[in-house]
Amino acid sequence: MGFVDSDTAARAKYAAHVAEQAAASATRAAASPLLQAIPPAVLAAMQHDHDADELEEQLAACAVQAEQVGNARYFQNRPPTRQECGEVVEHDRCGNPVTLAMYLGKQKHVLALACAEQVLKKLWPAPVSIEQRYRYYPNARMVESISQEKEARLIAEGCTEELRGTIKPDLVLHGDRNLLKAALTLDFKFPCPNTNQPRWTEYGGNSPYAYESQGAIYEKALGGRAMLVSPKTGVEPFKR
Repeated sequence: MGFVDSDTAARAKYAAHVAEQAAASATRAAASPLLQAIPPAVLAAMQHDHDADELEEQLAACAVQAEQVGNARYFQNRPPTRQECGEVVEHDRCGNPVTLAMYLGKQKHVLALACAEQVLKKLWPAPVSIEQRYRYYPNARMVESISQEKEARLIAEGCTEELRGTIKPDLVLHGDRNLLKAALTLDFKFPCPNTNQPRWTEYGGNSPYAYESQGAIYEKALGGRAMLVSPKTGVEPFKR
């Protein structure tokens, strides 16, 4: 048997370690839709190798926590039934009925976004926009942001027609300082009853985006990948 000096052995050990880490990273990427969707520059800016995995896990945990807490406020240790989800619990300012599913969904979104904001502050190395409204011009392939002040004023004045054709994702994770461009766009979905599959909204026939999926429009308007986050399925990419 030939003699191998300690320096050569150390280099071989290090090379094996690097190969093992690369293989593990590739396996994680193959298994993780979120990791695959994060731009390389953002991944490089993350403080730790496992931050992307932790981000996915914690966002999914935010959805689960919001589902549980939201249900616990109105139902003891159980989710609402299909019949309960369809019950009208109030009417909005325009007189339109608000079902329990719609009401609970709003409550759970508040909880999930508060949780996600803390997670992203810790793990996402670039700016994040929360419930930012955008106006998208499909023909010009241009997008502009609408300030929260302007949005609130238009709604208060009843001028919601001026908001027609706008989009308002739950979370836009930017890759750099360009706040009109997304690395990832995330929407929380809380189906009611919870046996329903989470799904993207499809725009109606009167919309400028008629019969297109919400996820598709997010990707066209902001770039990056659109991801759906739900208690049932965790983080899922929009399927083109």
